[in-house]
Amino acid sequence: MDFTLPEELRMLRDTVARFVKEELIPLEKDVIRREAERGLTDAPLIAPEVERELERKAREIGLYGIDAPEEYGGQNLGMLAKAVVVEELKYSITPFTLPPDSPNLWMLRETCKGDQIQKYLIPYANGEKKSSIAITEPGAGSDPAGMKTRAEYKNGKWVINGQKIFISGARKADFIIVMAVTDASKGSRGGITAFLVDKGSQGLSIPSVFNTVGEHAPYAVFFDNVEVTDDQVLGTVGNGFGPMQNRLGVRRMEIACRAMGYTRRCLDLMIPQANERRTFGAPLADRQSVQWAIADSWQEMEMVRWVTWRLAWKMDQGERNWRREAAMVKLQGSEMVARAVDRAMQLFGGMGMTKDMPLEYIFRACRLFRIYEGPSEIHRWFIARDLLRNGLPAH
Repeated sequence: MDFTLPEELRMLRDTVARFVKEELIPLEKDVIRREAERGLTDAPLIAPEVERELERKAREIGLYGIDAPEEYGGQNLGMLAKAVVVEELKYSITPFTLPPDSPNLWMLRETCKGDQIQKYLIPYANGEKKSSIAITEPGAGSDPAGMKTRAEYKNGKWVINGQKIFISGARKADFIIVMAVTDASKGSRGGITAFLVDKGSQGLSIPSVFNTVGEHAPYAVFFDNVEVTDDQVLGTVGNGFGPMQNRLGVRRMEIACRAMGYTRRCLDLMIPQANERRTFGAPLADRQSVQWAIADSWQEMEMVRWVTWRLAWKMDQGERNWRREAAMVKLQGSEMVARAVDRAMQLFGGMGMTKDMPLEYIFRACRLFRIYEGPSEIHRWFIARDLLRNGLPAH
């Protein structure tokens, strides 16, 4: 077994690292300021014109469409490449994502058909359109099978009614992938359908933003007799739950990669601080508690990296049954980074609490990792349920 990254992925990683150093890290002070000043609004943490320039530069140096199909203008490098890229990008706290966002791309590639390919998939893959996905509801967060948003077929059209909450990017989206119940008697096994709802559709409203901890500002989205045609059914009627779960698995893998990027940034701050800072006549590096903080953070990050890369490799091999692995890497990554940044802040003391360093930003940003795309408790429950039902997997 060869555990070495292919040469082309090492070159890609180096390209992203230069982009991060030259373009993203210089923006961090402004990101921290904008996040502190935006208050109870959804003001972006990167100015729109700056984000457009970042996208232009990323495309210019070959970082656009890492996992988008070649026939749609992408590079189709696969999920291992995407894992490497996401980790490198999240070395910086500047919240820049290389478009197109992978989870929705994965779902659209799997389910788009007919005219949907030209109207939604291709423009999304080449960066002409933005998308969002609406799953979570007030009474259906960790259990999406309990959603209440309904779509009923009336007079040749689907009529959607309901409410979604904590929907990222909803106001910027050109279209929203909406999950709705089409047959309550079947639940998640044949009763949930995905729909493509265009921006500005009559009855669609996005009235409020949730001002959460960290960098995210998700929205409430309401559907009041929103009408869509059969051409806007994504996939097939009643079979939206499976593609949605696979889409969530892609995001869970990305969260593990984000956690590794943040953790590596913490370690790169901790090590020189431990070597240079002296207390009571000796460097911090001589203190066993500091040594253990660094050793534990490093080995935990390495372990998460290997299981995450294994998941990405399985996805690239075309395997379809990786929900348990996606739950595992998301669970381990999100909890690992929380421990690492807490250790880093403790090592820096008072300075670690200030906005002069990125640590307090990482501390708040990564707290969400243990909640969205499934909280830790749900992932532990799912992993245990799967093992109890099916036994240990073969090695």
